[in-house]
Amino acid sequence: MYAITIPEPGGPEALVWDEVPDPVPGEGEVLVEVVASAVNRADLLQRQGFYNPPPGASPYPGLECSGRITALGANVTGWSVGDEVCALLAGGGYAEKVAVPAGQLLPVPEGLDLRQAAALPEVTCTVWSNVFMVSHLHPGETLLVHGGSSGIGTMAIQLAKAVGAKVAVTAGTKEKLDFCSELGADILINYREQDFVEEIERVTDGAGADVILDNMGAKYLDRNVRALAVNGRLAIIGMQGGIKGELNIATLLGKRAAISATSLRARPLGEKTAIVAAVREHVWPLIAAGRVRPVVDRELPMSDAAAAHRVLEESGNIGKVLLVAP
Repeated sequence: MYAITIPEPGGPEALVWDEVPDPVPGEGEVLVEVVASAVNRADLLQRQGFYNPPPGASPYPGLECSGRITALGANVTGWSVGDEVCALLAGGGYAEKVAVPAGQLLPVPEGLDLRQAAALPEVTCTVWSNVFMVSHLHPGETLLVHGGSSGIGTMAIQLAKAVGAKVAVTAGTKEKLDFCSELGADILINYREQDFVEEIERVTDGAGADVILDNMGAKYLDRNVRALAVNGRLAIIGMQGGIKGELNIATLLGKRAAISATSLRARPLGEKTAIVAAVREHVWPLIAAGRVRPVVDRELPMSDAAAAHRVLEESGNIGKVLLVAP
């Protein structure tokens, strides 16, 4: 088969479409013929040499895919050859085939085509696990989403609105903020022109955000804590703004607030299986009912993954960028 390889870390040009051995499904795994994958910022970090796959995972980038099952490993139940699926991966999505633990498979939601389904696993699992399973967003609360027009952001807006929460977003252009508004965002903050702490305080009459979903990390740490409500929860899922920041413990204590930081890729199989099961139970019916949808910015050939990485590096996308296999 062919896959995107990274012979040496570097810029987008480091991604090479090359012939590699076919994967073999192990016990409890299935082999998926990939129709499409999607690009995540973690893939950019792996390409640069900063985010290696966990032990035993595929060396190729790609944290999600959609496709058809072509073979079953030992002791796999509930799935059959020919099933159309999408999957959460620890790696290997940028390839024509990938071996996937059966617990990380999801059926293609009703009403969605197979390629579009590739845009779902990583964002739905990330948002549901962080915003709902860890941070326990409730109806009537306020969620602040940084990077509201990203793949994660567009899904977070929709899921939060579906459960009756109020949603604030940050983004850097009017076009992106307008799109967030179309998805249901209530509070639109242009981070290039406005201070999100001041805006959150203003629109909530000083109460603050109950939950903040943060992709920036160090750069926003202090301001995120200041923007939290009493008993607020800050969920950190990225480090685009650096890895080391200062935290005012007095402010955190005064608000009786909590900070969590999570990633999906390195979690044990059992944890991933539980998250995938929760997504299937809670999110998939919303997609089937048309209340939540994947947002796809564009589709590019998988062999041209470099172009897709450039789009994300330039923040030129609204929603997900898909890579379509030959």
